[in-house]
Amino acid sequence: MSKTELTHEHIHQSHVAIVKRLKRAEGHLRSIVTMIEGGRACVDIAQQLHAVEKAICQAKRTLIQDHIDHCLEDTVGALTSGEKAPLEEFKQITKYL
Repeated sequence: MSKTELTHEHIHQSHVAIVKRLKRAEGHLRSIVTMIEGGRACVDIAQQLHAVEKAICQAKRTLIQDHIDHCLEDTVGALTSGEKAPLEEFKQITKYL
């Protein structure tokens, strides 16, 4: 990563919600460690790990889709709607990440 990339502020509206989701997942993950250390049933632990995994995946999906909607759209903004068709298809397929 270049120095410019590190210092360039790059914030979208969705970032606040993503950070909130990740902080919740972080706290939840800490509680799972406590569950493991406390000898809780594996099925209970697996269920909680699944919930954390889903939260992180959703945060990733939101970040990627937001990047496509804002950063890539800005880059190809001057294209005609017909020329944007591949980007629209790409946006649609990212919903399956």
